[in-house]
Amino acid sequence: MGRDPYQYFRVEAREILDGLGRGVLELDKGGTPETVAGLLRLAHTIKGAARVVRQSTIAEHAHAIEGLLSDLREAIPPDAGERTNQLLTHLDAMASAVAALDAPTSTSAQAPVVPPSGETRGRPSAEEIPRAARGEVSEIDALVDAVSETGLQVRTVRRALGGVARARHLAGLLADQLTPGNGASSLRLRSFADDLRSSLATLDRQLAGAVDQAEREIREVRDAAEKLRLAPAETLFVPLARTVRDVAQALGLQATFQSKGGEVRLDAQVLTAVQAALVQLVRNAVAHGIEPPAERARAGKPPAGRVAIEVVRRGNRITFVCRDDGRGVDLEAVRRVAQRRGLLPAATPPLPAGALLQLLFKGGVTTAGAVTELSGRGIGLDVVRDAAVQLGGEVSVTTEAGRGTTFELTVPLSLSSLEALLVEVDGIAAAIPLDAVRRTVRLTQGEVARTADGETVVYDGQVIPLVPLRRSLRGPAAPAPAWNGGGRSAIVLSGATASAAVAVDRLLGTASLILRPLPPFAPADPVIAGAAVDGEGTPQLVLDPIELVASAFRTDRTLPVATEPTRPPPPILVIDDSLTTRMLEQSILESAGYEVELATSAEEALEKARRRRYRLFLVDVEMPGMDGFSFVTTTRADPVLREVPAILVTSRNGPEDRRRGMDAGASGYVVKGDFDQGQLLALIRGLVR
Repeated sequence: MGRDPYQYFRVEAREILDGLGRGVLELDKGGTPETVAGLLRLAHTIKGAARVVRQSTIAEHAHAIEGLLSDLREAIPPDAGERTNQLLTHLDAMASAVAALDAPTSTSAQAPVVPPSGETRGRPSAEEIPRAARGEVSEIDALVDAVSETGLQVRTVRRALGGVARARHLAGLLADQLTPGNGASSLRLRSFADDLRSSLATLDRQLAGAVDQAEREIREVRDAAEKLRLAPAETLFVPLARTVRDVAQALGLQATFQSKGGEVRLDAQVLTAVQAALVQLVRNAVAHGIEPPAERARAGKPPAGRVAIEVVRRGNRITFVCRDDGRGVDLEAVRRVAQRRGLLPAATPPLPAGALLQLLFKGGVTTAGAVTELSGRGIGLDVVRDAAVQLGGEVSVTTEAGRGTTFELTVPLSLSSLEALLVEVDGIAAAIPLDAVRRTVRLTQGEVARTADGETVVYDGQVIPLVPLRRSLRGPAAPAPAWNGGGRSAIVLSGATASAAVAVDRLLGTASLILRPLPPFAPADPVIAGAAVDGEGTPQLVLDPIELVASAFRTDRTLPVATEPTRPPPPILVIDDSLTTRMLEQSILESAGYEVELATSAEEALEKARRRRYRLFLVDVEMPGMDGFSFVTTTRADPVLREVPAILVTSRNGPEDRRRGMDAGASGYVVKGDFDQGQLLALIRGLVR
């Protein structure tokens, strides 16, 4: 602690403040004397710790909290709202004071940490050390790599033990060849050989035991190091619950906060990146969604609105779901605001609900009637959009009038811990997340029925498909497993909307795993969610139960031999920096049966076009960076891309612009002011036949 006297205090204080925050919010809902007792213990602990490191301001706030709580030990009044506000004010002040300790100054500027009279500060406990010593992610990764490398070296020592065993065997053979009848020298040699055999046996036992112990400890250290990067999702819930309470109180509303999925452990960097976005989503849910109690009563709803956050692992992605049971989004209000801001030209055909809702993520779009401290400037959902972009994810929104709104922020998985069921198929070990496993069964041939679509079994009174896992991993040409006298092992899995059974060769037990994403360019079937490293340091597949169930319902699951699949036509690439235009064109094309991909710039489109084949480019002209004319010129000069027709879509209507587009090599020129959906589709059909 020489250079950082607050190293351990910061860790302890944050954990205590988190506990105090949870307890105060519980007290606000009613609480019990036990809640008060727990809060008093936490306040007393942080008060003492603050005094040890001479942080008198924090100690004074903790003392004030004790005073506010002391008369609640026996009974809690029905309305503790004002007292809760005071408690939260003190917690905020303490949190700010702790945050100010994050940047220690030089050693000379630090006041020495002197324990109170008669008290000594011993070494931190075993639990405190890992928490306090959490370093940068790169440092933790380096630690994991070093531990894994050490594990490999230990396994090399284990292989070398075979040489000790062989030497012991040779010593035994030598001793047997030296019979007692060959004189004194032979007796001495035999004695030496016996001693050598005995020493080698002792060495073999000692080394084997030491290697076993080293491997166990290396596995434990590696698991602990990997988990240092992970934090439970429930760490997000206290500030979110606090936000719901504060916003509702400021607006004179009633709202409750619910959470689910807090046990999911994720990369702490992901949680940090999404926290601001989730705070904005719950603020938005209360400020724009939850109705006043009287309005809710007229609609047959309870007076308190509900805002819920759920964290869901979906294959190799994590989804943060924010739901409310409020009035829903006023789509007509969104349309009016978008038209007023010029995002929707007056002559634009009506956008579907999904496209309108996406406009909420454009800066400045808000349905609030007036500007307040909580809403009205149309800025908040930019935070959500930016978090999705930063993490390479996506955000979606659905709404139902009078029933509420749901936002889903989905981001790629970086690291996650999970309990998994280990299985084996054709000698390949794989893991299936345990939370999707409903049951493991041993099936006999008589329990399996064949239909036109494949094998089925009965589970919980319902007929569900049975698919061999080897076909999910190796494709439909993989042979079906043979029946034997003992039957087949199968796992009943719960998917997104249905259940299915998956047949495996063996069940290997359960394990706690750290799920890692596959390398970016590693080709993988959708059923593979990622990989984990087993106790021997060997990567093993982690499967996506939702995709496994979905694959069981596909009609090609029972094909006996491989067939050449019918290739769908390539997609159309829509290139436009305007979200509204992209969504409008995507809606028109998909309604006409075309597959569509999107690009927000010409540069992004070129990068995509060099990785995948497209059947047509639909290109805006005026974009930042490379414009549409240059994009068409570039693709016409490319020996591969020149065969893909391009249509320019622009607000420019001058004859010189049309001529420039045609000279560049465009196959069509559409003016946005004269936009006609039928003419656009007719032009496309003529180009992509």
